[in-house]
Amino acid sequence: MTRYASVLDLVGNTPVVDVSALSPKSNVTILAKLEGRNPAGSVKDRVALSLVEAAERDGRLIVGKPDQVLIEPSSGNTGIALALVCRLRGYHLKVVLPTNVSPERRQLLVAFGAEIIDSPGAEGSNGGVRLAQRLSAENPEWVFLYQYANPANPLAHYSTTGPEIWADVPEITHFVAGLGTSGTLMGVGRYLKERRADVQIWAVEPPSGEIVDGLRSLDDGYVPPIFTDNDGEHLLDRKVIVRARESIEWTRRLTEVGLFVGLSSGAAMAGAVKCAATIDDDSATIVTLIADDGWKYLSTGAWSDDVDDVVERAKSIIYF
Repeated sequence: MTRYASVLDLVGNTPVVDVSALSPKSNVTILAKLEGRNPAGSVKDRVALSLVEAAERDGRLIVGKPDQVLIEPSSGNTGIALALVCRLRGYHLKVVLPTNVSPERRQLLVAFGAEIIDSPGAEGSNGGVRLAQRLSAENPEWVFLYQYANPANPLAHYSTTGPEIWADVPEITHFVAGLGTSGTLMGVGRYLKERRADVQIWAVEPPSGEIVDGLRSLDDGYVPPIFTDNDGEHLLDRKVIVRARESIEWTRRLTEVGLFVGLSSGAAMAGAVKCAATIDDDSATIVTLIADDGWKYLSTGAWSDDVDDVVERAKSIIYF
């Protein structure tokens, strides 16, 4: 068995599993890439490590220098992943966190040594971004990595996630993933299309004005700079709408194939199923990205409570 020098060496190289038992067409293959197998439990481990290493390369962070402070807004996985990386690198991380984030998120940040700065829950994740921007401007000595605009975000996926998918599934015809910061779609999409231009890139997003955990509707007014910087409108072949109820229903359905995953992963799977049902290609191979496991979502009651109750609860509590 391989021995690793650091837990950070475990980031990436996540497995792909066949979930075609849930495909609406027997001849359309659906494969799931399991990002919950990363050490801090999500696809954001790739991004966090890439952000920090880029800052070290360009001199914004100096390896081994004490008392360096990073600040980042997060409502979940990015903050947790950065907390792990900063703990091992010796940096002090301040995470701007909405007050209505689920307790698992807050506890994991504390466990990895992050300092939490509360932002108003009613303002959601966008309010956290605004507060982090203001605090960064007031404290120029702090390092603000800002995943929404940092090219190291899509680079993480162009350099690692995309090549892994291509190596494991060279017959891929469609890649389906949730639209959040857009880093996954931009990085993986660009890598795959450079290898074969006819690979389809589908984004999963919620309806405008509706909250679906881990996803973002571009029609709500905030378009991540990463999306525009990478010509996202042309890179994407299609957007598919998934509602909150569908994300919960498919989170539950994934347990039928033995996968206990987070709610955004249920949304991604719902998008992959819609892709399979829509396309005419009878020999398609769809890869969807499962962003994290379900352990950080137990307080949602997503697997045990009435679906309508879970949907209603998600309007006031940020789970992703």
